[in-house]
Amino acid sequence: MSRGRPSPLVTGISPKEGVAWTKVTIRGENLGTGPADLIALSICGHNCLLTAEWMSASKIVCRVGPAKDDKGEIIVTTKSGGLGTSTVSFKLLKPERIGILDQSAVWVDELNYYDIRTDRNKGISPLSLRPNNPLGIETDKGKLPLKDIEMTFPGMSGDFTSENFSATWYLIENHAGSSFEELKIAASNLKKQANKKNEGSLAYVKGGLSTFFEAQDALAAIHLRKDSDGTERVEGSMTQRLEIILNRASETADTLFQEVLGRKDKADSTRNALNVLQRFKFLFNLPLNIERNIQKGDYDVVINDYEKAKSLFGNTEVPVFKKVYAEVEMRIKGLRSLLLEKLLHTPSTLHDQKRYIRYLSDLHAPGDPAWQCIYAQHKWILQLMQDCRDEFIGGERVYVEGLNVEGDSFALALNRLSHTSSLKRGGSLQMTKPTNWRFETPQQVQFVEKLSDVVIGQLPNFWKLWISYVNGSLFSETGEKSGQVEKSKKNARQKQNDFKKMIEELTNQLVKLARGALLPTTLPQGERSLYGGWENKTEITGTWLTQIIQTVRGCYEALSALEIPNDMLQVIHDLLLELRVHCLMVTLLHTTDDVRGLADKEDWVVDNEGHTKLILQLEQVQDQATDLCMSIMKVFIYSLEQLSTTKDRKTTTSHMSMDLSSPDLFNNMQACSSPTSEQRLLIILSNCHYLERHTFLNLANQFEKHGFTGAEKIMRVSLMTVRQLDEKLFDAYIERRADPIAGSLEPGIYAGYFDWKDCPSPTGVRSYLKEALVNIIAVHAEVFTISKDLVPCILSKILATVADEMCRLLQCVSSFSKNGTMQARLEVCALKDAIAAYLNPESNDSFEMALDALPQFYSAIDKKLVEELLNKFMSSMQLQLTCFQPFCVLPVK
Repeated sequence: MSRGRPSPLVTGISPKEGVAWTKVTIRGENLGTGPADLIALSICGHNCLLTAEWMSASKIVCRVGPAKDDKGEIIVTTKSGGLGTSTVSFKLLKPERIGILDQSAVWVDELNYYDIRTDRNKGISPLSLRPNNPLGIETDKGKLPLKDIEMTFPGMSGDFTSENFSATWYLIENHAGSSFEELKIAASNLKKQANKKNEGSLAYVKGGLSTFFEAQDALAAIHLRKDSDGTERVEGSMTQRLEIILNRASETADTLFQEVLGRKDKADSTRNALNVLQRFKFLFNLPLNIERNIQKGDYDVVINDYEKAKSLFGNTEVPVFKKVYAEVEMRIKGLRSLLLEKLLHTPSTLHDQKRYIRYLSDLHAPGDPAWQCIYAQHKWILQLMQDCRDEFIGGERVYVEGLNVEGDSFALALNRLSHTSSLKRGGSLQMTKPTNWRFETPQQVQFVEKLSDVVIGQLPNFWKLWISYVNGSLFSETGEKSGQVEKSKKNARQKQNDFKKMIEELTNQLVKLARGALLPTTLPQGERSLYGGWENKTEITGTWLTQIIQTVRGCYEALSALEIPNDMLQVIHDLLLELRVHCLMVTLLHTTDDVRGLADKEDWVVDNEGHTKLILQLEQVQDQATDLCMSIMKVFIYSLEQLSTTKDRKTTTSHMSMDLSSPDLFNNMQACSSPTSEQRLLIILSNCHYLERHTFLNLANQFEKHGFTGAEKIMRVSLMTVRQLDEKLFDAYIERRADPIAGSLEPGIYAGYFDWKDCPSPTGVRSYLKEALVNIIAVHAEVFTISKDLVPCILSKILATVADEMCRLLQCVSSFSKNGTMQARLEVCALKDAIAAYLNPESNDSFEMALDALPQFYSAIDKKLVEELLNKFMSSMQLQLTCFQPFCVLPVK
């Protein structure tokens, strides 16, 4: 047996004592990985594996068998862990003897005996064959506990039918308060009973002695007569005549007593039937009780009664019990159908859904009710969204099943989610509206608000139902591990891709319906008939578009507050961006119309400068447009700066939300980790370069093409702002990457108590310089991955910082030995040659100053040794230094 896991350890058992067949709960550690892993379980030396039910690795439920030992350990054996140990013990109590007339809460089994007189089997208790009070005096039960008596008389018993009968035990237990005179009377009673028994048997023999002799004589005479009469007469032989006479006597006896015996048999059968009905009235009344409890809605009572009946009569072979139990199963089947119907009925609350799922799980319903509920809820939300669109298109929009449109239900839906921090900035959605706003608001605006209300009102419960399905809280509010919880988590892991598709289908449906009402041209041609149909409705102006954007943004923030992964909500974010662009285009078109209408306001009055009012108005409009464009550019550049310093949202989510939606949930969706802060700086730097060299130039061309007079001012301010940001981000990145590399030089140089005055002859470049080069290569790879254009400027700046630090360290050395001089010159030359492609005047000056601070070579041999070691270093590091080669450097565009 392999032992790949720790051995099982039993640390607790509840209860700690009891009679045979007591149900106990065993708790401990490493109790197996599953039911198949449990191969042995013994309590007090008795094998209890047949009754064991494995619940989890820390919990097993079983029944204690009739063990020989009164007290013993609980030993669990598994395939994975082997033979276990126990820190607790269980005490097996012996059941009390129950008299035939004593009241008892348990059933006393009866033994069959054969009645010779009636030729029938009857049941009778062996306890009824013994006297109830053998001493013949009043019984006085003592108050001494049975446990103390057992400890006083180990291995003995107070039952006088037992082989280990102890008279002292019996007297203490039944006659503790009897006086000595009463005990003397009891002894005389025992003697009388014994003598009476002996005399009765002897008297019975003496009284029937003559009858025995007469019978013997009759038998002898019959035998002699049979032997003397050798011929058979017509009547037959003597034995035949004797058989006839005996049969007649038997028939006569049956005729006399048949009616009496028949009535007795009927009475016995009736009495037995009544006893069975009384003893098992729970089972016989269960079908009717199930019907009543179902009508009252007491499903918990029905489930408890069903579990009890299943444990008692699930495997019965008695025909009447099987028939009644079949009725119970038929009603439970109907209950399963009823609960499933209630579960799939919409709309319903999350509390009711959880309750019905637990009921169906306890009733062992086939399939996966939780997933069926999730699937039905998904289809219902999709249908609600489509019905909302159809009713607005058809002009019958007041009520959608499960949701009332009248009243500001959208504001109510937002109020339900107002506790989340992400909705604090959504207060603008709950604006004050006039009483007649329903009649003035375009149909598309009302439709988008109603659609958002549907999503905000239904999707949170849908998401929470999935989270409960994932973490197993559908079956255990306390988080206790059980078979149902583990099965739920396993099913959730298998279904997570399907649920992801459901969420994506809901968000795509929301976006397509909104596009059909607001941006129909962005839909494919085949989907316009399904999601469009708003051509005859009122055209939306810019004012209403801003309200729609606020509505969609509130819906997006409400869904984000649920910790739904951002990639699932990306389509809504894209819709928001397109709506903003559309709103801007509509606003510009309206501005064009306003400018075109300025001609109607011309008064033809010339001022002192020769200008009319029309020109002044146009200049005012252009100044306002210029300020607005500059403000847009500044805000955009400020957004870039915020992105470079703000931490990613995924890294700031709470621990609880990560537990609910990250570890097992959507693991394949979040495979790509978010960029680091340094990578974000590089990305924003690359964006700044692109803005300066492409985007702003294109905008300037467009402004110049359309004769926009404020273009030069806009470009000047925009370029100045983006260059300031570029310089700030560049310095921040250099500081983060260059300082650690330069700071590691000094500790590396003097590692191992290195001394330039007293050092061995150089054998190669030391490790600290190689580590510095590897760190520089890592920076090169990081920058090259983001933007090739940034490689020369960033590496040149970093290498200038490293060269300056190397120069400073060598200038601080007071004196060099011969070996120290060669070692220092070798390392300076190695660093300079490795990064020669990225040297600038600043770094060149630093290296020259460092070499000037070193003494000259003592001989040509020393110079040759340094050159050989330098060639060896460049050869061994050829692969690592490939990225520094000139042909890898792309020209700056």
